Amino acid sequence: MEVSVGSRLMANLIAANYLPALKSYASGRLLDLGCGKAPLYGAYKDLVTEITCVDWGNSLHQTDYLDKEADLTRPLEFPDAAFDTIILSDVLEHIPVPLDLCREIARLLSPGGKLIMNVPFYYPLHEVPHDFYRYTEFALRRFMEISEMRIIYLQPFGGALEIISDIVSKNIMKLPIVGRLAAGALQRISWWFVNSGVGARLSKKTSSQFPLGYFMVAERNGGPLADALPRS
Repeated sequence: MEVSVGSRLMANLIAANYLPALKSYASGRLLDLGCGKAPLYGAYKDLVTEITCVDWGNSLHQTDYLDKEADLTRPLEFPDAAFDTIILSDVLEHIPVPLDLCREIARLLSPGGKLIMNVPFYYPLHEVPHDFYRYTEFALRRFMEISEMRIIYLQPFGGALEIISDIVSKNIMKLPIVGRLAAGALQRISWWFVNSGVGARLSKKTSSQFPLGYFMVAERNGGPLADALPRS
């Protein structure tokens, strides 16, 4: 997976959440929405029976895995209940009307199908000007409730230390000559510390108020969706 020096800590934290979640919940027909370079492809490819990778034509991330170009702000050209697993990694913040996409995901999931996703919170603007929101856990819960999906678990990842490390790394890497080396060293030290006993406790204690991001697994409720979930 191609990750800039200043983003390696964030990428490691995201991967640490996806790997066990995919093993537990990924199955059947999988849709990777806003797949970018499909960094999770290697993690889910042997867990499912069919893979469809979708991204929009203006994506900054070209991928060899792209199966279909689509505008995620519009209804997707797939039938109801077409997928058993949907991945939405660092995508929802780029959607102007996020509830529309959540409803569309519910439509595309089979009853009991799983949505596995993450969003950033304390994180710099990226893919400007297509970076619209940062969501609290309460917004994510509301989106799932309105979309008739049940949250299996929703948790913050990263705390105050990870946020500080991320901000400092992304700025010092801009320095000439030593910037990238210094950023890489800081990211490695931070990753080591947050995996130590003291660091893990500090991260857990601060993540509820100062989350670097959120990770969520949700399930499509059984039965037909009410009136095809009219879009806003």
